[in-house]
Amino acid sequence: MTLTFFLHQAACGAIAAAGFGVLFNVARRLLPWCAATGALALAARTCLLEVGWSLEAASFAAAVTVGAAVQLLRRRTGVFRDLLDVTGCIPMVPGSFAAKALIGLFALTTSKVANEQETLITATQYTLRVIVTIGAIGTGLAIPTYLVRRRQKA
Repeated sequence: MTLTFFLHQAACGAIAAAGFGVLFNVARRLLPWCAATGALALAARTCLLEVGWSLEAASFAAAVTVGAAVQLLRRRTGVFRDLLDVTGCIPMVPGSFAAKALIGLFALTTSKVANEQETLITATQYTLRVIVTIGAIGTGLAIPTYLVRRRQKA
């Protein structure tokens, strides 16, 4: 992996997360924090993908990283942590897999399907990867929050 590719992924994550921050009506002063969490998420996931992790596992680990970083930043910024968690991890949602899954499922609804079984299997695989990846991201974000709450109660 080249440094240029790594920086490109981090920059794209930052831009996407800041864009989602704008979409979610985040205060202007918090947009750099949204960008930082997005950059961290895609940078961590990219590193793990490059060393051979699956998309789902890399997304989980990156979400745990973002969740832990946001827990640490919460005291410094005073920002509602779910805001930074979600905007930072949205760029990791596998949109191309979701699109391929939908296209495959729509193809099955036509009257003439060339390779019906192959199309169904491919669409199902993409659908499952999207579901598992989104579940991994959600679980990864929940773990640091759960650990901090549990520690505060003890």
